[in-house]
Amino acid sequence: MSENPPQKFDGATNPDSPSPGGAGGAAVGTATAPAAGESALAKIGHALTLAGRGLVRLAARFQKAWSLRWRTSLQFRTVITTLLIAAVAVVGVGGYLAGQISNGLFKERLIQAQQESTRGATQVQESFSNASLSDQPRVSTYVRDTLKLLEVGGAEDNRKYLMVKIPGQSSKLAVSSSDSGGVTAAIVPDELRKAVQSDPNGQFWQSIALPTGSSGIHPAVVVGSQVELLNTHYELYMIYDLNSAQLTLNYIQSVLWLAGGILLILIGVIVWYVTRTVVNPVSQAAAVSEKLAAGELEERMEVKGEDEMARLATSFNKMATSLQDQITALGTLSEMQQRFVSDVSHELRTPLTTVRMAAEVLFDAREDFDPINKRSSELLFHQVERFELLLADLLEISRFDAGAADLDVESLDIFSVIHSVIDGATPVAEANSTTLSVVTRLRNHKCVLEMDSRRIGRILRNLVLNAVEHSEGKPVKIFVSADDKAVAVAVRDYGIGMSPSSLEHVFFRFWRADAARARTTGGSGLGLSIAMEDAKLHDGWLEAWGVPGEGSCFRLTLPRRRGDVLDHSPVPLPPDGGQAGSYTSLSTGPVLTHTGAMGVVGALGKLKGTAVLESGSSTEKKPGGNNANNHEGSGPGKAEL
Repeated sequence: MSENPPQKFDGATNPDSPSPGGAGGAAVGTATAPAAGESALAKIGHALTLAGRGLVRLAARFQKAWSLRWRTSLQFRTVITTLLIAAVAVVGVGGYLAGQISNGLFKERLIQAQQESTRGATQVQESFSNASLSDQPRVSTYVRDTLKLLEVGGAEDNRKYLMVKIPGQSSKLAVSSSDSGGVTAAIVPDELRKAVQSDPNGQFWQSIALPTGSSGIHPAVVVGSQVELLNTHYELYMIYDLNSAQLTLNYIQSVLWLAGGILLILIGVIVWYVTRTVVNPVSQAAAVSEKLAAGELEERMEVKGEDEMARLATSFNKMATSLQDQITALGTLSEMQQRFVSDVSHELRTPLTTVRMAAEVLFDAREDFDPINKRSSELLFHQVERFELLLADLLEISRFDAGAADLDVESLDIFSVIHSVIDGATPVAEANSTTLSVVTRLRNHKCVLEMDSRRIGRILRNLVLNAVEHSEGKPVKIFVSADDKAVAVAVRDYGIGMSPSSLEHVFFRFWRADAARARTTGGSGLGLSIAMEDAKLHDGWLEAWGVPGEGSCFRLTLPRRRGDVLDHSPVPLPPDGGQAGSYTSLSTGPVLTHTGAMGVVGALGKLKGTAVLESGSSTEKKPGGNNANNHEGSGPGKAEL
């Protein structure tokens, strides 16, 4: 038991006196349980392990739910933060008040004990000084009767006494000890006894733990001083039980903590109500904004009252109405433009057919004309032909806009389409001194998938002719690969390439990277837009990559069966690695790609993974761009596969 050191009264109680301390004991014993079998211990261990894992999972779920709630709810964060701050304040103030009350009660009882003990010790000493005793029994009786008055003279009758002879004295009339019952010298700390023995005129006190009953203890203060009887010096101790003060303090502390808990609940309710009043309109605004973004333009916020939140809701509704009007106007304008393009395209077909027939007659008879008329007939024929291509593109775009485009799906070999495209592009490639080649590791150069061959052919024809025009005489390679889920065709050139800014517009209608470039293959500027729409009809991706001076690459990825959802591409972008790690790619699909079931050789080198020959591997997609112009065309000729 650790106790406070004894302290001496110097005429007045020290205001900084320590509070009473105490200690208790506990009985310690051992018991031997019956030995259990190893199987029972194993079962218990297994059960404890399962319980521990369950607690860990429960804690993880709680932490996840708490973290999600903390991130997504402003009201939750505000309430929890306010409660934490309020709790710290309540604990701090409550602890301070409890400490002050405890010190006040102790000081009050200590001053009272000092005054009573001083009075009692003075009375005892006066009585002892007037005593005239000649035998030991009468001394014992006199001491007991005199000290008995101390037991009932204290406040609330809770004072006990103990008188012990100071060791080293041999008077025959001395009394070894006298107490009020249940009090022994063992409860008096040795430090206090030494202090009392060393100073016959001083008065000392010390807080102790007073044993009560079999195992209970009460806080107490023991005050000691010396008295003399018949030339024999004694230690006189008066013990004051402070349990009543401790009960009062416990009651006050319980009231304080109960009041603090109720205060925290009230603060939480108030904060929740206030934040709910403020956050609800914000949450409603967020929900309405999401609905507006989803196209539900009729959604509006509810306006209540005339405060700041009401003004916010009113302003938000005005903004939503203005936005709806503008979107409606733009939609009407777009619909009018689409209808105009469709109507004009249809109306132009009849006169254009007549003009084309006349141009063909003049073109066939051009040998009979003089040089000027001959050249004019040739120009007329070629321009009418280009006009027909533009008109066909406009009609196709109008079908996409109207949602009238459909697929004629059949199971075909992708290489048959590639052969046809190469045959048509060979004359243009020869005119540009460009060689066309196919790079693949597919066995027997065969890969069947469900597709609309007309639309896929149009996509590949447009990509190949774009690559040829911008290859600047360098080779153009067509990379083909497939796995069980997807087929990919990448058209790679090594010509002028694409700038990062061009990537943002490469699939826009009528967009050209350089309007001043000579167009040797014709084209309407709608080729890549139509190709993108064709790819979407197949639930496929059309992606682009490019770096100025390093060339460009288009990659078409298609599902092998209708209804399948793509999540990778069997060909990397670009397939030969490229040098465009710092540029972004324009993509309609996920960033991650896989080489899938087969790889590509040639300029690509060797990639692991074929469904037939090797296991699959994955490659991260390189960022990049696209070729400059959108073209679509055809022509005779043949390239070696």
